[in-house]
Amino acid sequence: MDLIRKTAQELFEKAPFDALAVGVIDFSGKAFTHFELSKVPGENFYFDLASVTKVLTNSLSYFLGPEAFDEKMLLCLSHRGGLPAWGLLPKHGWEEIISSYQVKKSPTLYSDYSALRVLVELSRKGVDQRQLCRSVWDREVCHWTELPDPAPLLQFGFVDGEPNFGKVHDPNARVIEKFCSHAGLFGTIEGVCRTLLNYQERTQFVGKVKEDLKQHSERFSYGWDRVVNPSETLAGPGCGPLTFGHLGFTGTSVWIDPEQMKGHVILSNATRDYWFSKNELNEIRRKVGSLIWQKI
Repeated sequence: MDLIRKTAQELFEKAPFDALAVGVIDFSGKAFTHFELSKVPGENFYFDLASVTKVLTNSLSYFLGPEAFDEKMLLCLSHRGGLPAWGLLPKHGWEEIISSYQVKKSPTLYSDYSALRVLVELSRKGVDQRQLCRSVWDREVCHWTELPDPAPLLQFGFVDGEPNFGKVHDPNARVIEKFCSHAGLFGTIEGVCRTLLNYQERTQFVGKVKEDLKQHSERFSYGWDRVVNPSETLAGPGCGPLTFGHLGFTGTSVWIDPEQMKGHVILSNATRDYWFSKNELNEIRRKVGSLIWQKI
């Protein structure tokens, strides 16, 4: 872990963001190690998890209660339901907009609308997704409206021209305000690692995704994204061909190699100033990830 931290520190010093946290999870040993680097005062920061929320809501909901998922919901879970990728939604009536689209088997299109459709359909079936997932989330993973007060927070972009501390970066999650499944969760590095261990303990999802990935070549498996090119992936070169995970727009990620039963979590506030360049973050992702897969 010393080499991983040293490498991360050297790269982080050149990066245009304030904090970086890395966790390495041993699913077989039910344990994790972690470290956090910061250029601002504080520790144990709550990071905006962005789209990592999807695997801690929709995917988790599937593994906790697969009987609630019909064929159309499974298509939305795997981003193959034909819904648009994204669009600005209103605070009131967004559920009707999301429900207006016909779900039909389509080529893969990564879609926030598909993720929200899963939430809407579960609600219609009487499933309180928030309560369901809370049974697995660690106490340091929460919806952005439920952040502890005070909490160590970082800047994630700007809202109405002012530095954003404590509000979700995603505009639809911010407007909707209440719980939604495509974005909106915040968490500490320890909280996310403990949540993933809880997730495995409750559902044994790592082996189930592994077996599903063996059987088809589609990009997504139960909402988890697969590595396409192990030599160039943001998961870090050296991971196995069945590695799966998810990226978050704000500079977060989770990757799991089911053959090694090892995973890693990288959290940052890469969208502190802007969203359009993540070169430094992606270098950290690749180099730190590669060291982790090398079993150092």
